[in-house]
Amino acid sequence: MKKQDFYYDLPKERIAQTPIEPRDHSKMMVLHRNTHEIDHKHFYDILEYLRSGDCLILNDTRVLPARLYGEKEETGAHVEFLLLNQKENNVWEVITGPGRRAKVGTRFTFGNGILHAEILEVLENGNRIAHFDFEGESIFPVLEKVGEMPLPHYINEKLEDSERYQTVYSKELGSAAAPTAGLHFTPDMLKKIQDKGIAIGFVTLHVGIGTFRPVKAENIEEHQMHSEHYHLPEETAQLIQKTKANGGRVIAVGTTSCRTLESVATFNGKICAADGWTNIFIYPGYQFKCIDGLLTNFHLPESTLIMLVSAFYDREKVLNAYNIAVSENYRFFSFGDAMLIV
Repeated sequence: MKKQDFYYDLPKERIAQTPIEPRDHSKMMVLHRNTHEIDHKHFYDILEYLRSGDCLILNDTRVLPARLYGEKEETGAHVEFLLLNQKENNVWEVITGPGRRAKVGTRFTFGNGILHAEILEVLENGNRIAHFDFEGESIFPVLEKVGEMPLPHYINEKLEDSERYQTVYSKELGSAAAPTAGLHFTPDMLKKIQDKGIAIGFVTLHVGIGTFRPVKAENIEEHQMHSEHYHLPEETAQLIQKTKANGGRVIAVGTTSCRTLESVATFNGKICAADGWTNIFIYPGYQFKCIDGLLTNFHLPESTLIMLVSAFYDREKVLNAYNIAVSENYRFFSFGDAMLIV
């Protein structure tokens, strides 16, 4: 399949720059896979489409304040770091800008000396491996002091409350981006869902910055996905097995939850407790092995995310729904509206 098969025209003004308040007042488009009908709702209407005995699988990753602004120790020249993956202890893969200032052996300082870094290696893709020095046992409290939230490149407005780029159930620090389908939930909404007899389970997939990288290959089969770390606990595995055995539906909240579940089912031939790295690329032709429904946002044209959604439903119908969403003034991308496919 060709990359342009997943293109749609999106006016810039449709890209949401700020989150809706309250969280659950965003719009929600509902696509019915059996009847091909489309409903236009709000997120707080989601209970109409969930049944007792279903389960929702949520990604409980928490976004790191992973953007650092600092100086080169020798010259005072300004530099920006974006932390991607923790390799070991205090060693991270990072993106640096400008890259020419980050040669092997170069040292940088952040937060008026609270945090220091030295470049250990330059990778083939231009990313760096850096070792960080700081007082204390963990870098995470230091990042909370000196780091900033790494909002996607298409968001130009300043985020007043950094918690609005976190889900209300976020727990496991490690993502470079939010699992944005979960941003619509409120604690009250989660309670109402459980009160209706819908179980909630959690997985962890730490979202990499590669989730925003465009597909460059014209033939999408040639695209190489970035690897991301995931964890599926035993409790969640048992919940999914029980839901399936009782005839309920497993509904993934977000493409990250979907890729976690489908990775485990693909690698192991079944859903079970698992921990590892995945670079699974889901596009039309993929046979889903676990999920029965998908809650997601509206994604970038020609992105791997719209390809995943097209694999779960139907490419032409998904693109038609996107064009309808444009005409109906839906809000797109991370702070945008929701799409439920059941």
